[in-house]
Amino acid sequence: MNDWFAYLAAPLFNERERRFNSELADALSTCCNVFLPQRDGLLLADLLHNGVPLDVAETLIFERDRIALSRCNLLIAVLDGAHIDEGVAFEVGFAHARGALCLALQSDVRRALPSGNNPMIGRAMSAIFTEVAPLIAFLIDHQSLHLPFNQSESMFR
Repeated sequence: MNDWFAYLAAPLFNERERRFNSELADALSTCCNVFLPQRDGLLLADLLHNGVPLDVAETLIFERDRIALSRCNLLIAVLDGAHIDEGVAFEVGFAHARGALCLALQSDVRRALPSGNNPMIGRAMSAIFTEVAPLIAFLIDHQSLHLPFNQSESMFR
């Protein structure tokens, strides 16, 4: 039985990002139940295209994603890009404040600060992976061993 309910926090504003997110969610589904906002939530462009007023659309999106974040025990954030997506940053803070295990995938070498990630993001992460396979292996190993995870332990893989 799978105990992980993962929220996949990632930019989703163009076809390339959404395709990457879908492929990552598919890979993660081997070891997690994955909530992918673009698939399981709502998209602003779709709501607006269907005539939903902007303020209503934004509220619907916020509430659907907030509920999923409230239920997750694992957040996986895609941190690629020179700057971390604002929505991802919010999702990381929300999940971390709730005590969810926060992991990141950051295959991009660009960072906003010369020292690396903003400390408010970097320190919220229990581990940052540069490739998908080690992230999945970590999740499988952690789940099969049933070991408690030390949230204060920081790892970069």
